[in-house]
Amino acid sequence: MNILLGEIKSTLEDLRLGITGALNMSDAMEMLSSCLTLNKVPASWELVAYYSKKLLANWFTELLERVKQLQEWSAKDIVTPKSLCISYLFNPMSFLTAVMQNTARMDGFPLDNMAL
Repeated sequence: MNILLGEIKSTLEDLRLGITGALNMSDAMEMLSSCLTLNKVPASWELVAYYSKKLLANWFTELLERVKQLQEWSAKDIVTPKSLCISYLFNPMSFLTAVMQNTARMDGFPLDNMAL
C-alpha cells in the first residue's frame, strides 16, 4: 500500500510541477494527464496496485476505503479484527494463511490439518 501511495504522490507532484512550468512535461506526465482526464487508472499506478477493472473515480474511492481500514486496524494493537473487508487487502490469501499459522501455533495444531 505504501508503494502505491508513494507512486500516486510522486507522479501527481511531478504533473503539478509540469503544469506550472517548474519541470518539462514528459511522456509519462502526458499519459498521466490523459488518464486523469479520461477517468482511467494510470498504468504506472496499476503496476503497483491491486487488480481492478474500475474507472478511476470508483477505484480511488475504494483505495480511500482500503487506506481507512488499514489505518483503523494499525491504530490498535494490530490484533486480528473480528471482521474486515477481505477484498480490500492486496493479497487476501496471505492474510488467511497467516491467520491459520497463528491459530495453529496458539492451539498447538499441525498446520497441515488447518483449513478455512
